[in-house]
Amino acid sequence: MAKALQTLGSLSAFWFIFPCLLTLIFTSVYPVSFGMIVSLTNWNWGNQLDYVGFENYLNLLSDPEFWVVVGNTITFAISATAIEIALGFYLAVQVEKLRIPTELIRAMLMLPLMVSGIVVALMSKVMFDPFLGIINHLIRIFGIGPSAFYGTAKTAMSSIVAVDVWWQTAFVFVIMLAGLRGLPNDPIEAARVEGASEFTIFWKIRFPILRSLLLTVVIIRIIDTLKVFDIVFGTTGGGPGLATEVVQTFVYRTAYSYQQIGKAMATMILFSLLILSVSIALQSLQRKVESS
Repeated sequence: MAKALQTLGSLSAFWFIFPCLLTLIFTSVYPVSFGMIVSLTNWNWGNQLDYVGFENYLNLLSDPEFWVVVGNTITFAISATAIEIALGFYLAVQVEKLRIPTELIRAMLMLPLMVSGIVVALMSKVMFDPFLGIINHLIRIFGIGPSAFYGTAKTAMSSIVAVDVWWQTAFVFVIMLAGLRGLPNDPIEAARVEGASEFTIFWKIRFPILRSLLLTVVIIRIIDTLKVFDIVFGTTGGGPGLATEVVQTFVYRTAYSYQQIGKAMATMILFSLLILSVSIALQSLQRKVESS
C-alpha cells in the first residue's frame, strides 16, 4: 500500500512538472536541435537542403571576417561591462551614503531601463547626428568641429559602448544599492568604534561581503553584452565596414541578406559554445570567491 501511494505521488509530481518540460522542449530543445541540424546543411530558405557535414564550421574558422566579428563582440562586451560595473557600483556607494530620501534619484537613474534597445539606438542616432544632434552642438562650444560618431571606424564602436553604458548602468546600480543596504550594521559600527576610516570599512568589510553579488552582476552583464544586437543594428547596422559588426548582426546579415542559413546557424552554435564557456568560467570563479 505504501509503495503504491509512493508511486502515485511520483506520478502526480511528474504531471505537475510536465507542462514545464513540454514548454522547455518546444522553446529550447527543439530550436537548438533544429539549428544544429541546419548548420550541417547548405539551406538557403528554399527547398534545397543538402548535407555538407562540417563544411560551414570549417569555412567560418578559416574566414578572417568571422574572427573580426568575434573580436568586435568581445571588445564591446568587456568595455561596456567594465564601465557599467565601475560606474554603477560607484553611484550605488554614493547614493547609499546620502541621508536624504533617494527615491527620486533612483527613479531618474532607472529611467533608461524603461526604454527598449531599438528605441535607445534611434534616440542616440538623433543625439549623435553631425548637424542636428545635441552632442555635436555641445562640442562646438569648445571649438571642436562636428563629428559623425557612427560614421567613422575610429569612433563608431566607442559610441555604441557609450550608449550601452547610459542604458544599462542603472541595472548595476539598482542591484548593488540593494546589496549595500542589506549589509549587516554590527561589524560596520564596531569598526567605526575602533576608529577605522570609511575607506577601510569599505574595502575590509563591505566589499568582501559584496564580492559574490558583484560577480553575479558581472556574469549577467557579460552574457547580455555578448548577445548584443538591437543597439548595434539600430545605430550602425554593423558598419562602417566591419567596425561595429558583432556576432548577432553578422548572423542576421548572413541569414537574411546572403540567405546562407546553414552558415548562420553554424555561427550561432559556435558563439553559443563561447558564451557557455565564459559562463562556466565565471561561475567557477564565483564559487571560489564564495568559498574563500
